[in-house]
Amino acid sequence: MHFDDNDTLLFIGDSITDAGRDRADAASLGNGYVREIARTLRNRANAGRSATPGGMPRVVNKGLNGNRVYDLASRWTADVTDLRPTVVTVKIGINDTWRRYDRGLPSPVDEFEACLDRLLSDTAHTLAARLVVITPFLLPVTPEQEEWFEDLLPRTEAVLRVAHGNGAEVVRADEVLRRAAQDREAAELAPDGVHPSPLGHRLIADAWLTTVGSRTPDRLG
Repeated sequence: MHFDDNDTLLFIGDSITDAGRDRADAASLGNGYVREIARTLRNRANAGRSATPGGMPRVVNKGLNGNRVYDLASRWTADVTDLRPTVVTVKIGINDTWRRYDRGLPSPVDEFEACLDRLLSDTAHTLAARLVVITPFLLPVTPEQEEWFEDLLPRTEAVLRVAHGNGAEVVRADEVLRRAAQDREAAELAPDGVHPSPLGHRLIADAWLTTVGSRTPDRLG
């Protein structure tokens, strides 16, 4: 898909999307996959500007550390609907799993699914926006994290059901990172099993661009 300066690409989610952005600066994209996507789109726009004028889409990062799906729901109107984006990308779910194990704070999969479904359904009816969902993922670096899959796998299936039910495109970050971990140490991609390294973020960005932006991924070093 070709994006231009009429497009607003909005990304919302947890710390993986946040990636250290400056919340006092609306233009801050953090240091993760959102910045990598914006950088690639900017380079593409600059390279093609003389032949095909169109401009660079606006990119907005609304990730917040620690968010679960219910936190997204509480700020969806202000952080998504009111900004009238043309593409909405949601990356959520790992904290809904993680909080069960580190704080005893459950997020039942059926309630999680219903909440995410309401957000995407309401957005589809309110905005003429393209919907994109990035699946949650985990690359265990401790034996304890292996137990999380009991909660995360059915949650990922719920994310897929909601995405397909609302006509959203799906970026399978779980599969992309799992394949990459066959040739690399998990900690090289996500040092704590959850938060991606620069390489992990680049892989997610490439997966998004391949799914949504029709590009050839950069060569990895």
